[in-house]
Amino acid sequence: MFEALSDRFEGIFTRLRGRGRLSQDDVDEALREIRMALLQADVNLLVVRDIVARLRAELVGADLARSLTPGQQVVKAVHNELVRVLGGTALRITYAPRPPTVVLLAGLQGAGKTTNAAKLARWFKQQGRNPMLVGADLQRPAAVEQLRVLAGQVGVPVYSEPSDPVTVAKKGLEEAARIGRDVVVVDTAGRLAIDVEMMEQVRQISEAVQPHYTFLVIDAMTGQDAVATAEAFHKTLALDGVVLTKVDGDARGGAALSVKEVVGKPIAFASTGEKLEDFETFHPDRMAGRILGMGDVLSLIDRAEQAIEREDAEKAVAKLAEGRFGLDDFLEQLQSVKKMGPLSGLIGMLPMVPKEVRNAQLDDSMLKPIEAIIHSMTPGERAEPSIINGSRRARIAAGSGTTVQDVNELLDRFKQVQQFMRQMPGLAAISRRGTQKKASGKGAKRKKRR
Repeated sequence: MFEALSDRFEGIFTRLRGRGRLSQDDVDEALREIRMALLQADVNLLVVRDIVARLRAELVGADLARSLTPGQQVVKAVHNELVRVLGGTALRITYAPRPPTVVLLAGLQGAGKTTNAAKLARWFKQQGRNPMLVGADLQRPAAVEQLRVLAGQVGVPVYSEPSDPVTVAKKGLEEAARIGRDVVVVDTAGRLAIDVEMMEQVRQISEAVQPHYTFLVIDAMTGQDAVATAEAFHKTLALDGVVLTKVDGDARGGAALSVKEVVGKPIAFASTGEKLEDFETFHPDRMAGRILGMGDVLSLIDRAEQAIEREDAEKAVAKLAEGRFGLDDFLEQLQSVKKMGPLSGLIGMLPMVPKEVRNAQLDDSMLKPIEAIIHSMTPGERAEPSIINGSRRARIAAGSGTTVQDVNELLDRFKQVQQFMRQMPGLAAISRRGTQKKASGKGAKRKKRR
């Protein structure tokens, strides 16, 4: 999402970087291009007008900061405006003093409510909570069964029964209190389009369970239609935020940049892929950075912390520092990277990545030849790649379905990584710190046994 908008902004800012100072004409031209870029991204027309008006007020006649070039000043102004339009700050969940905290999900059929109910339950579980799902979508065939399957993968219970949605929601809360669950996520029915029956049903469910949070699940691919949907639901329900789905698709970004301005409610969460773990808190400042090509290192770190065990990372660092990092360890790290999500999404989080690389069709299949080459090696070769001579390289290439040149490139790159990491400042200190932690931990255990 936002690739086309990012490219347009990059072109605008590149043209401004060479200017000594911004004239009125320069500002007018930049704002016209920004307006066209936003409209082509399917941003709501009224929202575009407001954005451009605020940017004009900030840039025209303002004393440009001496520490910034005119181009940088425009980038800063656009970044601040995007952060504001996207919601300002990330939504923080406040839990009910008397559990359970109730979260109601609403939205049209096909937006991904059921899947994201399970994703949200998984997210709450990561926060140290004990969530439960309530299947109040009795309209769509097999919706409750789908919820049970997904809940099984997350490891949370589901309550539902073949009665009516309002009764199911009420009894779900009672069941959560009985078994000691402190968060309840209620999945409701949707329709292909907004109708009176659906709105009345979700309104009655809301009155019955008195949710602490009501989130509207909307599909980012539907553009401005998503905003119209949000407006309709907001008239019936007191929305607290939006769960934006299919963010990893080729949506132009209009829904994300319009919904907060139109409805007045922030994007709370974003679904970034099909897997249950592809779900994250929406950070307006981080998303603004991605749109402007600044990357999103904080989200990259968050994903790494979830995908890579701390102890495994410390072991890898220790091996690098001591020169014992082999191809088995390298393969393990590659597999950890794959857990962090699609490669294309990770590339977008890195700062200063060229447009050609950012827009390239990257996927996990690019790692398969590397994995095949390493798997075709013997344990001894993986532990000590320096023993791999010409005949071994030919055997490995044949066994992995690659070429000798592919094997040579992998070994050369691996050697470069080893050399770079050995020279990296502070690596030895990190390794020693990890060793000291383990030693102190063992000492504590011995004291306990006494």
